[in-house]
Amino acid sequence: MTAALQRIAGLTSRELASLVASTAPGDAYQHEGAAVAAVARVALSAACEPGDTDAVALVGALGAPSVLEALTSGATPEQVRAAVDATATPPGLSIARLRDALARWRGRLPAGPVWAPVERGGRLGARFVTPEHPLWPAPVDDLEHGAPLALWVRGDPARLPLLSRSVALVGARAASGYGEHVTLDSAAGLSDRGFAIVSGGAYGVDAAAHRAALSSEQLTAAFLAGGVDRLYPAGNDDLLRRVAREGLLIAELPPGSTPTRWRFLMRNRLIAAASSATVVVEAGARSGSLNTAGHAAQLGRPLGAVPGPVTSKASEGCHRLIREYAATCVTTPDEMAELAEPYGAVADAGA
Repeated sequence: MTAALQRIAGLTSRELASLVASTAPGDAYQHEGAAVAAVARVALSAACEPGDTDAVALVGALGAPSVLEALTSGATPEQVRAAVDATATPPGLSIARLRDALARWRGRLPAGPVWAPVERGGRLGARFVTPEHPLWPAPVDDLEHGAPLALWVRGDPARLPLLSRSVALVGARAASGYGEHVTLDSAAGLSDRGFAIVSGGAYGVDAAAHRAALSSEQLTAAFLAGGVDRLYPAGNDDLLRRVAREGLLIAELPPGSTPTRWRFLMRNRLIAAASSATVVVEAGARSGSLNTAGHAAQLGRPLGAVPGPVTSKASEGCHRLIREYAATCVTTPDEMAELAEPYGAVADAGA
């Protein structure tokens, strides 16, 4: 750890490594340098909004400790640019862009020691992983510079690799009886075929998907727009606590972070990236689930949509996805499984 970063942290690198060991799964951060890099990523994730491509590009070029030190030491954009240009693959950030980025990150750096989010997460029982950790869900790296700096997890982090075979079921918060029925049947059927169920923990389709997976004793993961201690919406508090016990609650923002409209939209990219396929079960013309579908399409992930009655406004979004965005029309769990894993669906159904 550099002298400047050690001063910021207020701990020796050995003390920092001990703190990280109590909050991160396994021994991936046992080496002091790895612990310092992990804590720096967590600190930066508190200062940077989700989806901040400049932050990920700069961390990729300089490393998280150097970026954090530049932020807290008052380094100028010119100094940061010179350091970036000296790397093997500079990301091409202009002085003006660096100036704006440094200003917005410095304005959001949390008060107190940089390791405070790690200690807070540890008290909560949450764990964090970074891209260097063996449990990191590799599919989210397809977001490239839009990938998260770190992920916080409530639940057993050893379940994270199971997301490599998963289906995201998303849709209307104000789901109709038809939408909830299809979601329950789809989530149960996919669970029976061995797929993890991913969604966003919201009312309506999301909640039905999580409940069906839990009832089937299959993994379900809820990606949150705030910290893993901010269970939102409040009406789903009991459901989300059960997901935390039996499945996974996942967030890229440190504990204590509040959900905002922008963060909900950015959360959707993680749902799409972490899943093998995304299925929109029911969605109106302006449903937020269409944003998740857009991320899935951009990533090249399989995208499905469930048709509804042609007279139902609650299915207008699904019909538009099929008509204009080449989403596959899916009506059964087997068709959804085939969308996610073309060669495994039939075999799994007959198992």
